[in-house]
Amino acid sequence: MLFALAMLEYPNAKNVAILGDTHGLFRPELTEHLGNVDLILHSGDVGQLTVLHRLKQYAPVVAVQGNVDDHLKDLPETELVSIRGHLVYVLHVLANLDLDAAVAGFAMVVSGHSHQPLIRKAKGVLYVNPGSVGPRRFKLPVCFVKADFSEAGIETKLVQLIP
Repeated sequence: MLFALAMLEYPNAKNVAILGDTHGLFRPELTEHLGNVDLILHSGDVGQLTVLHRLKQYAPVVAVQGNVDDHLKDLPETELVSIRGHLVYVLHVLANLDLDAAVAGFAMVVSGHSHQPLIRKAKGVLYVNPGSVGPRRFKLPVCFVKADFSEAGIETKLVQLIP
């Protein structure tokens, strides 16, 4: 059976902040990094709707539901986003990815859940877990990813707020 996913399109977005696992916390340290972003992707475990409202003051926000977001019924489990023609698939738990991202034509898969930052490329697809900008967990860094989208490709950089 063939089906089409609804896709959000941001043809002019260049600077994208990729966040995850805020767990209801909006860190003031984040504000200096959001001033020049065109779009914010949130990989779930938002925690509180107020976090999304704060983020929307800086740029449009695309967010998915995480395992602590049962009360945020309006958030979808996944999102498909086109940024400057690059397809980005956003979900919370990477293990729940039930398709071949390369065959699907995705340029990037964004996930969260583990709080462990990861940027890797496999079969031409960039896999990004921004880590967490929420409450610190274990000895993991408090961080997010900045991505620069151009017609030529995507450049990513891990930004640590608290090492």
